[in-house]
Amino acid sequence: MEITALQFMIICPLVFLAGFVDAVAGGGGLISLPAYMIAGLPVHMAIGTNKLSSGMGTALATWRFARKGYIIWKQAALCVLCALIGSGAGANLALMISDEYFKMIMLVILPVTAFYVMRGHSLDIQKPPYSEKKTTILSMAVAAVIGVYDGFYGPGTGTFLLLLLTAVAHMRLTSANGVAKVINLTTNLTALAVYLLNGKVILILGLTAGCFSIAGNYAGTWFFARWGAKSVKPLMLVVLVIFFIKICSDLIA
Repeated sequence: MEITALQFMIICPLVFLAGFVDAVAGGGGLISLPAYMIAGLPVHMAIGTNKLSSGMGTALATWRFARKGYIIWKQAALCVLCALIGSGAGANLALMISDEYFKMIMLVILPVTAFYVMRGHSLDIQKPPYSEKKTTILSMAVAAVIGVYDGFYGPGTGTFLLLLLTAVAHMRLTSANGVAKVINLTTNLTALAVYLLNGKVILILGLTAGCFSIAGNYAGTWFFARWGAKSVKPLMLVVLVIFFIKICSDLIA
């Protein structure tokens, strides 16, 4: 597929913004995936290329969390196995659905996902911890379910993981953040492999956008330390409204 300079100009700044938002408040995928589709990429090509660019940002974030000692590797390793299975299944399922039907599904998934992420559930309340065995089993279940979602669609995965690992598995916030990053990286790379094997990734665009994603993550980390997360949500709403209108117009046309 031939990519124009205009598509780079649309996608790269929005992917930068997505990385920024992801570092500050989570849910950056709700901006990065729409960016590819607003620029005119077919649904499967958009999802596959987005997996490449977002995966680069997630890899950096995972490395930083590992250096800080936030990752419980025993639990994370078992979650990775479940995430591999779930993500691979989700990606293969997505490839079976035509562009038109996928857009119809997105008209339902997008508002629901956006609403859930934008509600801004509090993570400040620490729930009583479970036993190590129970926490691990529940974390594995979360990894498998969200793995299917990330392979199939993706936006909001990091936020969902963090919410469920703290609310369902009763993990501490720092540990949940670290394990969530490992699971998210796994689901990203697994789905990316499926899309690559099916020729649904534009490498030059994904790699270029990935650099903007990394830069956005760094800028978002700096911004969060000074002003917090509240001010980025209106930006997400603007992009989501534009994306929703575009899908509706595509289906009508």
